[in-house]
Amino acid sequence: MTDLQPNYSWWSREQRPYTRVEMIVDAVVHVLGLLVALIAGSILLIYAVLETAPEAVPALTLYLISFVTLFSISMAYNLWPVTPVKMHLARFDQAAIFLFIAGTYTPFLAIIGGTAMGMLMTSFVWGASLVGIALKLIVPERFGRLAIVLYLAIGWSGLLVFQSLAQTLPDTTLWLLLAGGVTYSLGIIFHLWERLRFQNALWHVFVVGGASFHLWAVIDCMVIHRL
Repeated sequence: MTDLQPNYSWWSREQRPYTRVEMIVDAVVHVLGLLVALIAGSILLIYAVLETAPEAVPALTLYLISFVTLFSISMAYNLWPVTPVKMHLARFDQAAIFLFIAGTYTPFLAIIGGTAMGMLMTSFVWGASLVGIALKLIVPERFGRLAIVLYLAIGWSGLLVFQSLAQTLPDTTLWLLLAGGVTYSLGIIFHLWERLRFQNALWHVFVVGGASFHLWAVIDCMVIHRL
């Protein structure tokens, strides 16, 4: 893709460019997401290292890196003007979603990692996510909205190990996990509702909400219930 004439593409929004106010609101939402990741994530990591879950520090670190990476790249892509650079940022933005999904699963799968189902689920989540990352980096324009189906499929695949998680995780953690999944799924309505004003910012509000629910779920099982 080399032309920049006004048309809709997988990486730009010339069909209905966002207004300055929409861009500012979207930037604020991204900053809030980063603050959640950095502040709450730091508290989680400090408690895990010093008191409650030193064995889970590698999994937690990977999770938090994926969290910060997602919001950093997303903010750069969504705020960047329509130039060829934006096209390249779009590749990383879409690939980072797969990384974040796998990263979010990692702390919970680490808890059941010694079981056959845990190892199988970890292999599936990371295997599918790495394939998604590769495709988004190499041929992003050929995925289109089918990628949303893959995002949802990997995201809700945790239902396959729900029984194992239910036997291991506190009830509050399970409810927070469910709340996060539902929040992400509902947000897709706004992601697809492209004619709605502030559509992109609303979609990212739901992403921040879902990510916050899941971060709280990690804190709940890795810190609160271990103090």
